[in-house]
Formats: sequence, structure tokens, C-alpha cells
Amino acid sequence: MLGKARSSIVSILVILVVAMMIVPLPPGVLDILIAANFSISIAILLLTMYTKEPLEFSVFPSLLLIMTLFRLAVNVSATRLILLQYNAGRIIESFGQFVVGGNEVVGLVVFLILVIIQFVVITRGSERVAEVAARFTLDAMPGKQMSIDADLNAGLITEEEARERRRAVEQEADFYGAMDGASKFVKGDAIAGLIITAVNLLGGFAVGMLQHGLPAAEAWHKYALLTVGNGLVSQLPALIISTATGIIVTRSASRENLGADVFQQMTLSPRVLGITGWALVVLALVPGMPKAAFLCLGGAWLLLSRSAKDSQLAREVAAREESYRKELEEQKRPEAALSLIKVDPLEIEFGLALLPIADPSQGGDLMDRIVMVRRQLASELGIVIPVVRVRDNFAGLGPNEYRINLRGVEIGSGEIYPDRLMAIEGTPSDDELEGIPGKEPAFGLDVVWITKDQREEAETRGYTVIEASAVLATHLTEVLRQNAYLLLTREETHRLIELVKAEDASCVEEAIPDLVSIGDIQKVLQNLLREGVPIRDLVTIMESIADAARVSKDTDYLTMRVRENLSRLITQTIGLDKGPFPVATLDPALEQELLQATRTSDRGSYVALPAERLAQIMKAVSQGMNELAPKAPRPVLLTSAACRSQMYEIASRVVPEISVVAYEELDSRANIEAVKVISID
Repeated sequence: MLGKARSSIVSILVILVVAMMIVPLPPGVLDILIAANFSISIAILLLTMYTKEPLEFSVFPSLLLIMTLFRLAVNVSATRLILLQYNAGRIIESFGQFVVGGNEVVGLVVFLILVIIQFVVITRGSERVAEVAARFTLDAMPGKQMSIDADLNAGLITEEEARERRRAVEQEADFYGAMDGASKFVKGDAIAGLIITAVNLLGGFAVGMLQHGLPAAEAWHKYALLTVGNGLVSQLPALIISTATGIIVTRSASRENLGADVFQQMTLSPRVLGITGWALVVLALVPGMPKAAFLCLGGAWLLLSRSAKDSQLAREVAAREESYRKELEEQKRPEAALSLIKVDPLEIEFGLALLPIADPSQGGDLMDRIVMVRRQLASELGIVIPVVRVRDNFAGLGPNEYRINLRGVEIGSGEIYPDRLMAIEGTPSDDELEGIPGKEPAFGLDVVWITKDQREEAETRGYTVIEASAVLATHLTEVLRQNAYLLLTREETHRLIELVKAEDASCVEEAIPDLVSIGDIQKVLQNLLREGVPIRDLVTIMESIADAARVSKDTDYLTMRVRENLSRLITQTIGLDKGPFPVATLDPALEQELLQATRTSDRGSYVALPAERLAQIMKAVSQGMNELAPKAPRPVLLTSAACRSQMYEIASRVVPEISVVAYEELDSRANIEAVKVISID
């Protein structure tokens, strides 16, 4: 029954509050109303402190208006009694006599101070905070609604949850908007209190002298005490409500109430509490200072610091236990074993002595060099190298050893000395440097590891001096350049295609998916990277694939056509335009033999020759390239386009760095000189 009458009760109370301003009230009833004003104000203050978020007390703006009206009604009723009967109830009289000691001047000063605190400090600050909160809440409202729609579309929340979240967003905007206006009530209440007090003081003084015939001093004393008592009785609840307003507009969402949050956050740093306590103890030693007060407060802060430290240790222990428990539970799940079989795309393992160059806190620059290597290869080859994981392997490697892994398989290793410099001899001489002999990891050159004090001496003798981290970075660059095609996954191919699509959508839409698949394009790009051809010009590559795929979808054929259209790039990359460039050619009879032995399968074309014949061809290529090496900066073999890919498969097994180029892939700028013919007697 009470539930049904709640709305009616509140409505009736509001009407009665308005009626109080007109209907005279006896002093006893006024005492009850003043006591109710105090109790409700205290209850509102406590509610604001125990709410976890402002929306839990969303009725506060309306309640603030009602309480302001109630205080003004009580003030008006008290004014009427003071002026008419010189009797405003026992509460007002007690405040006038006991609180201010019967001194009306002191009472006025206290009253003015309360008004200033409420009006200048609390009310103005709360008003500004409410205004800013309302503005930012309204500005963020569209973004919050879009986030709710995104979660709904993604299936993360249900339609009902979405409606509840939208309703919460709207309520938040309405609340802060209402608080922006409701704070003006508190400001107006303070101004009204000043005016009413002035009216009571002057009006009572006039009534006492003119109507009751009291002397000026007596009239001032009697009515001033009642006026001050009335002002204090009205301003103290107003100050409490103003404080509650400031608390709720500055309150942020939390899982705990204000008291718990304050204590928890104030005790987060036991060191701060301890320093504060010792500072008070030091102040107690200053001559003239009240030692007892400072020592008691200092001791209290030190005890609080000790308690906070114990609580912090307990929380850390509990957190570790909880983390350990969750880890055990996670390991019990069948899915936990999946992390053990995950393989990093690129990984560098190092021994104990190499830790200083890998750890930035110890001045190591290896990570910075790895970033530069990735940028260099991306600019050079047109492929984004995955992030390189660097980890120690003290048990499996020697102190100065390192190992480069690609998808868990070693592709390079070496030994470097981080506290020394690697010296590479420029011109052979009998005068050798003292140091640790070794091999340059990337190119296999003979080197000497010297101390840092020997740098100047080595450079004077014509040695090239390199730091250990630079040696590792150079080795990493070379092995990644040789194995870049293994890093080109389907996902990376898809990203590259999307980049081309953003630049030239027509060539992509023409080829995919009607003519070729992403897997076919991946194989073509891998073939190019395998032979050191950059894939930066993806537009030309995609256009070539689209044209060639109308004839055949064979990967070798597509690669051949792409290479022909990249003739300028191939000529420039190898350096054939800086000639005359010594090259080797393939004997026509051997070319014809390879063409006749070429077979096609679902895995591509291959050469069906006896193992003895393939060994003879490999031996001839190896001998021919060795003879060509003193004359040419790099080994290059020219063949016809029809057998180029087959010849590369054979030649690269004995000369990995060889470039097999078809005549059709030579640009007009190529300046070559055939100095060797690869043949078999």
C-alpha cells in the first residue's frame, strides 16, 4: 500500500512546502521542520558518499531543488516568527545563545564565513565541474552510441543489453545536464540567505524600537541573536547540501564507495605515508612547536604507513597466488598445449656473452639495428619482414654464439665478440694484427677480432673495422635477403594485393578471382624473390599476371612473362647496365637437351634427366662460374626463356648466388660481354 502512495506522498510534501511560505507556523512545528532539514541534508551527504557512480543517485538534481525550496520556506517561517512574536523556536534560540556564545557580532562573522565558503568555494567549483561534465558527456554521446551499435552488430551483446546501455547513456547525459542547472539553485539559495538575514536584522531592529519601544541596544541584542541563529540554522544544511553537490559531480564511476576509494588510493604508497609521519616528527623538534600534537600525528601517520605496507604485501601475495592458480587451471586445459607448438617467423638466439648488445638497458643497439634491417629490406625487396624475436639460449649456445631461425629452422649462425671489434683485411699483407682469428658470418671472409684500443692501428693498416652488433645485423640482412621468399605468406600476399588495389583497382579486379587465385600470385612473387628480383612494382606485376593468365595459368609461365615486363628492373638490379658486364652463356645443344627433357606436372615443370647427367651439368656450371669469377662482379648466366627456370633450379644448387637471366629479360640498356660458354663435352 505504501508503494502505491509514494508518488502521492512526495507530491503532497512539495505542496506543503510551498504552503509553509504563506501559512504561519507555531514555534514547535518550526523546530520539527528545522530538525528535519538537518537530518535530510545529512542523509543526502552520506548517500553521495556511498554511491558507486553518479547515476545511482540520478534523482539528486530534483531533490536539490526540493530541498532548496524547503530551506527557503523554513527561513521565511522563521522570519515571520522573529518579527511578529520574538520567538522562533528553541533550536534557533539555542544556536543564537550556545553556538555563538550570545555574541551577535561573532555570530554574524561566522554566518558570513559560512556563506562565503558555500558561495565562493563549493558552489562555484561544483557549478564549473557540472558545466564541463555536461558538455563532455553530450559530446561523447554519439561515440558511445556508435560503440554500442558496433558491439551489437558484432554479436558481443544482445538487443536487450544494447537497449539498457543506450538508456544508461541517455540517463548520464540527462543527469549531468540537469546538474549543470541544479547547481544554480545552491548559488541562489546562498544569495537568498544573505538577503533574508539582512532583512531580519534590520526589520527586527526597527520592530523592537518602533513597535515594542525597546532601547536601541536592547533591540539590537535581542533580534540580532535570533537573526544570527536563524541564519546559522539555514546555512549549515545549505553547506551540507552544497558539499553533497560537489561530491556527486566530481564522483567518477567506481566499484567501491567514496570512503573505500579514498582509503585505498591514499594508502597505495606506504612510503609517502611514512615520509609524512617522519616530517611531522621532525617538526616536533623545532623549538616553540607543540611537540605533543606533532608527535601524536606523526605516530598516527607512521602506524598508517605500517598498516598500508602490510596490506600491500598481503595484496601482492594474494595476487601471486591467484595468478598461479589461474596459470595452473590454464595449463590443465587442452588448448594450453597449442602455445607450445607455435613457431615464430623469425628468431635470433644468443649466448650469455651477447646479452649486452641485445639489452637496451645495457647500451645494446641490436634492436635498433634490426629495425633498420627491416626497413632496408622493405625498401629493397618490397616485402614487410615480420617482427624478429630476440631471446637468450644460454644452455644451447656458446657464450659468443648466435643463431638465426626462420620458422624454427636455422638459416644462419655465427660467433662474435661484443667486447671486441671485427677487422677485415683490405689488401693481403704479411703484417697481421694481434687478436682472435675468425670468419665473417655473412660472407665467410677471414677476420681478426681486435680490442677497441686497436681500432686506430687497424684502420691505419687498411683494415675495415666493424662493431659486433653491426656484424650480426649484416648477417641477418643477407640471410633474410636469400630467404625472403619463404616469409611471403598468403596473408602477406593478400595485404600486398590490397595495397595495389588502393592504387590501381582495375588490374587486381581483372585478375582476381576470375583468372588467378591469391595462391597463384603468391607463388609468382616467391619465384621472383627467390632469384633476388624486387616485387615493389606490384602494379606492373599484377598487370603482367592478368595478361599472361589468359594464355596459361602455369606458375612458371606467369613468372616468365612477369620477368620479361620487369626487364629494366632486372637489368638494373644485377648491374648489367654498367658494362661491359662479363657473363656466361649456355651451349645451344645443352639448351636443346634441357628443353627435350622438360616435363610438366601439377607441381610445375621439371627436368627428367638421369642423375649422372645432372651431375655433369652442375659440374660444368660450377667450373664455368669459377672461371668467370675473377672477371665479373657476380655470376650471371644467359639462357633462352624456355629453359631459364629449369637451368636456375640446376645451377643454384652449386652456385647459390647465381643469376640466370633470359635474353628476353635484358633491357636495351644492358651492356654485356659473353666470355664463357657452359657446355659438356
